[in-house]
Amino acid sequence: MMFERFTKDARAVVEGAVLQAERAGAETVEAEHMLLALLDREGSRGSFALASLGLAGRRDSVERDLAEARRRGGLSRADADALSGLGIDLSEIVSRVEEAHGEGALDSGKGGGGGRRARRRPFAQGAKGVLTQSLRIALARRERHIGDEHLLMALTVRPGVLSEVLADHGVTHEAVTRVLYGGGGGVAEAG
Repeated sequence: MMFERFTKDARAVVEGAVLQAERAGAETVEAEHMLLALLDREGSRGSFALASLGLAGRRDSVERDLAEARRRGGLSRADADALSGLGIDLSEIVSRVEEAHGEGALDSGKGGGGGRRARRRPFAQGAKGVLTQSLRIALARRERHIGDEHLLMALTVRPGVLSEVLADHGVTHEAVTRVLYGGGGGVAEAG
């Protein structure tokens, strides 16, 4: 199994993501939970990259941006712009839905029932994709083990809200690669 290839720091991020999901009362572990768990880490390669790029201590800002994306039903700004190009005003739709059903009605991050459960939460497709992408990145770099830095890099290359939020905070694949490896470096195909 792939988890055997994870370093102690990468395992801690995955375990931290499960805790993040539990605290949020989410039904599944999402890629967002991995990002939040990465932001909680200290003394690892991933946390070093985040600190070097100025994201350490800015968790509140990241959480606000993620909450705003959830409020839009999980759509990125690029998605909202594409809809706008078709004459669809996403902010107007969100306002009408919230007017009818309450604030945060489109928030896809809320699980039903809340509270703690004894069972483990399954990993959502996006979170599984991050794990798979981190393996691809490690293999492309000819590294034997998957570290939390590979999880961070995977979050930066997968299209969508998380990579958009990270980029808004100056954390791109290129920037992380530069901080960790000192050069450019190719991107393993997002999948």
